[in-house]
Amino acid sequence: MVDRPRIGIIVSTTRQGRFADAPLKWLVDIASKRNDADFEVVDLRDYPMPFFEEMGSPFYVPPANEVAKKWAGKIDSLDGYIFITAEYNHSISGVLKNALDYVYREFNRKPATFLSYGGTGGTRAVEHLRHILAELQVASLKWNVTLGMTELLGIMREGKTMADYPYLVETAEKMLDDLVWWTDALRDARRSKAKLAA
Repeated sequence: MVDRPRIGIIVSTTRQGRFADAPLKWLVDIASKRNDADFEVVDLRDYPMPFFEEMGSPFYVPPANEVAKKWAGKIDSLDGYIFITAEYNHSISGVLKNALDYVYREFNRKPATFLSYGGTGGTRAVEHLRHILAELQVASLKWNVTLGMTELLGIMREGKTMADYPYLVETAEKMLDDLVWWTDALRDARRSKAKLAA
């Protein structure tokens, strides 16, 4: 059995009619052609957690909420992450921030990259997300995919699809190449450290 790293594609919005499903399908199609990692969709719709109200930070105390435990277990099982994120008021969605507040150790020393969308390509959301992930000891990477108003309006109003923007494929492939490299490197480092501690 091939020991490939596991990478989660985290869908970071949950509202009805969300745009995220269009780039999600496109990215899954690209990722599925690779044989150097296993990719899995992790949809926040499947983890309906209440607003964070635990007795303490997950840095100190594991969450008591059962859905949060399931979410933490899923994050722990993965070696790297791609966040598909919208930009809400110059930042990330509330549901994503809440989900991140429920975990800590499970994200430590793993890499993440981004597929973002919004008025400025979702870049302001990504900048905020990088700060949050730094606190979770996640290594956020340089290469990512951004969808600006040209792509958004083309898909939402003009009947276009992601296939109408072929220049994004090369960007996505570069992003995935970089993510898999870092995922392998950090997974090896975590395993080496675990062996030394055993």
